[in-house]
Amino acid sequence: LSLDVLLFLLFQQVKNLAVVGAAIQSSTSEDWIAEKAIDRGLQQLYAGCSSTLSETNPWWRLDLHHIYRVNRVVVTNRNDCCAERINGAEIRIGNSLENNGSNNPICAVIPAIPAGESYSFSCGGMEGRYVNLIIPGDMKTLTLCEVKVYGEGDQESECS
Repeated sequence: LSLDVLLFLLFQQVKNLAVVGAAIQSSTSEDWIAEKAIDRGLQQLYAGCSSTLSETNPWWRLDLHHIYRVNRVVVTNRNDCCAERINGAEIRIGNSLENNGSNNPICAVIPAIPAGESYSFSCGGMEGRYVNLIIPGDMKTLTLCEVKVYGEGDQESECS
C-alpha cells in the first residue's frame, strides 16, 4: 500500500464524525444545550455539558448528515456531580427518526461511567445517519459532556 492509502485509512479510523454533525435533544435544562456534547471541549463541569430536563425517555441525537459505518462511540461523563445521569443510556445507530430514533438498533447500553471518565463503546461498523443516546424510563435526566463518533463512509452521498 502506498503512503497516501495508509494515511487515508488511518484518517478514516481516527476522524471524529461528531464535529460535522448537528445535535438536538428532547428538552434542555437551562443553557445545557445539545451542541455542548459535540463542541470538542474537555470541560466536564456543568457549563460544558448538555442536559435534558427530568422527563420520560429523555434522548440526545446526533445527525451525521450522511450514512456512515460507525466503529465506536466515546462518551464522557461530567465530573462535578450527578454522574448517574448517564446510567442505562442506550446508544442507538440507524437511519430512522421513528419514535425519536428509539427504534434504531442498539450499539451498546451504558451501565455507568464514573464521574469525569470517558468510555469507548464498539459498534462494529453499524450503519446509520443518526446516533441516539436514550435513557428509557420515567423521571430520567440525560447529561452528556462529550460524545465522539468514529467511523467511515462516503461523505459525498446524500441521505434522502
